[in-house]
Amino acid sequence: MSHVLPDRLLPGSPYPLGARWDGLGVNFAVFSANAQTIELCLFEPSGRKELKRYALPECTDEVWHGYLPYAHPGTVYAFRAHGPYQPQHGHRFNPHKLLLDPYARKLIGQFRWSDALFSYRVHSNKVDLSIDRRDSAPAMPKCVVVDEAFDWTHDSRPNVSWGDTVIYETHVRGASMLRNDLRPPERGTFSALASPEFIDHLLRLGVTAVELLPVHAFLNDRFLVERGLRNYWGYNTAAFFAPEPSYLASHRLDEMRIAVRQLHAAGIEVILDVVYNHTCEGSETGPTVSWRGLDNASYYRLVPGDERHHINDTGCGNTLNTTHPRVLQMVMDSLRYWSTAFNVDGFRFDLGVTLGREASGFDPGSGLFDAIRQDPVLSQRKLISEPWDIGPGGYQLGNHPPGFGEWNDRFRDCVRRFWRGDAGLRPDLAARLTGSSDLFNRRFRKPTASINYVASHDGFTLADLVSYEHKHNEINGEHNNDGHNENYSSNWGVEGPVGPLGAPADDEHTDQTNGEPVGGAPVTAERITIDAAAVAAIEDTRRRVARSMIGTLFIALGTPMLLAGDEAWRTQSGNNNAYCQDNAISWIDWERTTTPQAQQMTAFVTRMIALRKQHPLLRETRFLVGDREVLPGLYDVGWFDERGEPLSIEAWQDPEGRAFTLRRAGPGLTGETEVLLMMLNGSGDALRFIPPSPHLEWHMLVDSADPDAPPRPLAAADLEVAAHALVVLAARPADDDAEWQVHRTAVDRRTRDF
Repeated sequence: MSHVLPDRLLPGSPYPLGARWDGLGVNFAVFSANAQTIELCLFEPSGRKELKRYALPECTDEVWHGYLPYAHPGTVYAFRAHGPYQPQHGHRFNPHKLLLDPYARKLIGQFRWSDALFSYRVHSNKVDLSIDRRDSAPAMPKCVVVDEAFDWTHDSRPNVSWGDTVIYETHVRGASMLRNDLRPPERGTFSALASPEFIDHLLRLGVTAVELLPVHAFLNDRFLVERGLRNYWGYNTAAFFAPEPSYLASHRLDEMRIAVRQLHAAGIEVILDVVYNHTCEGSETGPTVSWRGLDNASYYRLVPGDERHHINDTGCGNTLNTTHPRVLQMVMDSLRYWSTAFNVDGFRFDLGVTLGREASGFDPGSGLFDAIRQDPVLSQRKLISEPWDIGPGGYQLGNHPPGFGEWNDRFRDCVRRFWRGDAGLRPDLAARLTGSSDLFNRRFRKPTASINYVASHDGFTLADLVSYEHKHNEINGEHNNDGHNENYSSNWGVEGPVGPLGAPADDEHTDQTNGEPVGGAPVTAERITIDAAAVAAIEDTRRRVARSMIGTLFIALGTPMLLAGDEAWRTQSGNNNAYCQDNAISWIDWERTTTPQAQQMTAFVTRMIALRKQHPLLRETRFLVGDREVLPGLYDVGWFDERGEPLSIEAWQDPEGRAFTLRRAGPGLTGETEVLLMMLNGSGDALRFIPPSPHLEWHMLVDSADPDAPPRPLAAADLEVAAHALVVLAARPADDDAEWQVHRTAVDRRTRDF
């Protein structure tokens, strides 16, 4: 502060919430329906020493407010709240606890775990019914007043259509921590995300959007800190309006804005993974850092009749009460803030079902969903939901309202199981390849509402899917009890990477930051002596299956999402829950992307994305029911067995059928009629496939068993498709092709009745 601090605050305004600088001073406004007094605490720029404490002089419509003249950006502050400490009635006010402003735009300092962060005496026999009178300020970060000015005049959001969207899910920190071409302070920050090298990599791949794991400021869980770990993923929000300070190399908010502008200039959209279902304060026995101390009974859903306890539909200890108008306002204000102040292009909602919960359970017409859908700003952004939580009726895939895409885990599991060789998956995979109409074809939604993926941050990487049959999470410190048990994966002969003698290769499991083994059990996995030929066969199968899964992802209708690093054969050493591994297990190793194996996978991913862009049939935004005749006897979609015969109802129901051909027909890139054949052999043996339209001149576009082969004419009337392989063929018949009349009888309408 450059002026002498006044003795008291001016009344100020209840709107807008948060700390707003107007050029003459700062207005502070914070909601609490049950507090008796709210105090504003001012600190020196470092945040260590408190300078002054003011009672906010006015409360209007449950918003406490005051105005500090001559204050300016850079002012460091926080709140304290006075009121009843009655946990049995849901009230947990404790003025000894410093509280973050729920609308804080920037944080300074770090959380330091201490029992003083808890409103109750941690070791008391009364547990949370006791009260702790230690000052928590030394253990708390502080809020900073910011100047929101930034020139977005020349920034143009790419506005990529859903049909053309290819998402790349990545982590701000993990994307660049092992980038040796960057200065150490820039690694793991937005500055690195804006680097030309990273953007060029995205452009070479052909992705159109980056989906960033949470960038909101978050709290590292105490139990992780005590184990020497960190909450790497960041699903533990401490501030809904402030970016994570460690992601800013310059400590300036404009660093994130510049990254967004750079990505936009390259035509790449930015989607934020956001966590509005819970906060970092956990259950009633968690710390008090903001919302709990300001108004626990309003901000959180409490058990009716037992308001001491929180409803835990999220599995994280608490559930944000988005049915409360002020909490709903906070979420909406936060979304609009990131949309306007940072010009982001969309949001992926963690545990989205929680956001749709009303008193009666999940409701597609919930207040929050309705508010988002009618908002003139947010309704024009890309909106994606994770369609589940752990509460009653928590699995709601396909049941979200129009305007939302949804992570389709049924696509993920079906693709994994089919290429693993599981039985009885023809009908399910057929539905997934054509946009999952059984899930999304309602309320005029499109196939693009299905966010298709094979791997995401939560689970095995692509490389681990074909290298491990079991999770290996011991290093997480939870005795391998965390993470999914069923991953629908296969190691194809040996658990983990194979070396010259068939043993797990220790160098695949070494922490590159300190040389220590990571990943737990894979390092000491059973050693099996096999010869070099067997090693080569295992590796060949693994990579072929991985390419087939990637190929399936990009030929399927819907919106494809690629996990960062899967294009470069990134491994987490069998860890399928690396949420706490802020180290080389989770980071992308850019040096290893130069290996021949990684480069081959990168080239294949690039080829599949390019194929998708070159053939509009793979980006169809209309559900297919086989009722559109493209040429006489040639319908927009058809299904055949490997002999080129239409699949009968009996064939669809045959559990041992592990191969089929999908035929698509319609306009090509320049408007001419095009026919595509996708031949999928999920069996363990090579099979002869006959194209269902043998009179056409077919060109081989992709063969997952021969990824380096260029496109070429098909030399014979049939072809051998290797085990666990995917082949894509293309032909361009003339619109007046008389041969279609001859072969019309080969098209059996029953193939659409599976």
